[in-house]
Amino acid sequence: MKELKYINKFFKKYWLKLLIGIVITVIARVFQLVMPSYVNKSINVVENKFSGIISEEMATSQLLEYILIIVGAALISGFFTFLMRQTIINVSRYIEYDLKNEVFDHYQRLSLNFYKKNRTGDLMNRISEDVGQIRMYAGPAIMYGVNTLTLFACLIPLMFIKAPTLAAYTLLPLPILSILIYQISKIIHKRSTVVQEYLSTLSTFTQEAFSGISVIKAYGLEPKINSDLSVLAVAGKDKSMSLARVNAWFFPLMILLIGISNIFVIYIGGKQYIDGEITSVGIIAEFVIYVNMLTWPVAIVGWLTSIIQRAEASQKRINEFLNEVPEIKNTVTATTNVLGKIAFNNVSFTYDDTNITALKNISFTINSGETIAIIGKTGSGKSTILDLIARLYDVTAGEIRIDDVPIQDLNVNSLRSAIGAVPQDAFLFSDSITNNIRFGKADATEEEIQAVAKMAVVHDNIMGFSKQYDTVLGERGITLSGGQKQRVSIARALIKNPTIYLFDDCLSAVDTETEEEILNNLKKASQNRTTLIVSHRVSSAKNADKIIVLADGKIIQEGIHDVLVQVDGYYKDLYHDQLSEKEN
Repeated sequence: MKELKYINKFFKKYWLKLLIGIVITVIARVFQLVMPSYVNKSINVVENKFSGIISEEMATSQLLEYILIIVGAALISGFFTFLMRQTIINVSRYIEYDLKNEVFDHYQRLSLNFYKKNRTGDLMNRISEDVGQIRMYAGPAIMYGVNTLTLFACLIPLMFIKAPTLAAYTLLPLPILSILIYQISKIIHKRSTVVQEYLSTLSTFTQEAFSGISVIKAYGLEPKINSDLSVLAVAGKDKSMSLARVNAWFFPLMILLIGISNIFVIYIGGKQYIDGEITSVGIIAEFVIYVNMLTWPVAIVGWLTSIIQRAEASQKRINEFLNEVPEIKNTVTATTNVLGKIAFNNVSFTYDDTNITALKNISFTINSGETIAIIGKTGSGKSTILDLIARLYDVTAGEIRIDDVPIQDLNVNSLRSAIGAVPQDAFLFSDSITNNIRFGKADATEEEIQAVAKMAVVHDNIMGFSKQYDTVLGERGITLSGGQKQRVSIARALIKNPTIYLFDDCLSAVDTETEEEILNNLKKASQNRTTLIVSHRVSSAKNADKIIVLADGKIIQEGIHDVLVQVDGYYKDLYHDQLSEKEN
């Protein structure tokens, strides 16, 4: 129960609803107990009628009265049972809602390293399947637990008051049933945990397969993926069948022991009636009803144990992520007005997951409103610089200053709201093009959206679609070409009108003519805005106020285009290589 202490705060939050639900549960069960005694009385009336003790008119009158009481008690019990589910089960849904939101909010606060170490399928499984197990604990487990305790507290003393010996024999098989169900539930818990964990593996595999469907089709890997999925599915089936085989014992055992209890009631009760130890046949019928009323609650004891064990296992998995401390801590609550001056002072950075040192003692300064281009080979550290400016990571050594303030002393939300970033891998949501662009500015008008789309030279493409800006994109923007996705991402950054622009090789999928048009538009849009352009193309960098050339995480050249093309080195070689390619 240690892990489940985490959700006690939710019980405190909804304590009044829970208390009302518990009171309603007790009332529902008390009214349910009215029926057996009046069944007994009804049988006694019939017995007395045939014995000539009472007249037919009196028997009919009493039977009608008892039947009305039984029906009335059943209706009242049913009504309160409905209210019971509307309170306690609803509380479990509220807790499920709160916990899912809390887990999701925490996911969003966690740093990029966390997502590099954990798979999407597993993250999804914990926020869906595992939280679902917690809901079972917070709702059905409490409801049936209170129900069981109420019946035990009321019914067992009542049975011993009415017929002690018969009660003892009647209850004898029930502890055995509870123990057997408990043992079965332990096995169910172990095997269901295995199945639950395996669901994460299966979810991860299918999620990756669907996300990478274009690669799978391009390489003709469908047979291999089908084969791999079949292996996983067979293993999953075996684990599920192993669980099902144990589950199959649950109800047969319950029915068997119910039958044994009923046999005891009929045999012992009949013998006691013959011997005159009990005065009415109705008491036997009453005890048969009691047995059936007790059987499910007794079986529930084992089932509740299983629910609690599964919930604890799930909460442990959830807690593992909730206990993850975000690497990027927002220690400043005051908002900051970012002007755009950026300074790297002897910055070094090493990725935790790969232990690769991406930057080595980098230093440079960008004044507010300047444009800087970063050129270099793949893996030279270009994108890392942009990630550090957005504070997606913290530096390993050295210092980054924004407007002469250490970046750690700025409010993270203020910093990122001042940045318009276009990543190397353009990500679009499965939504309309309008909403994908509006993602950069929630209250953007249609005119503003179309204006930035024109600046990103994607407006004409969008107007060519049948639904134009209302076109709903596939997952990750699969509906669009690579160049179109990049240009929609640029439009999304432009509409934000930020202080700092970060363009990470965002024109790699467009032709040189379109690139030139976009760059001219970006130059106008980024006036008085600090702009960093990462690129492999000299054409994207040549108009920058400063060009930095990186190699192996170090700055090997720095200057403006006209100077660098005159100096032997990487930039000059790249310029002539790309110039000759253009001429060819």
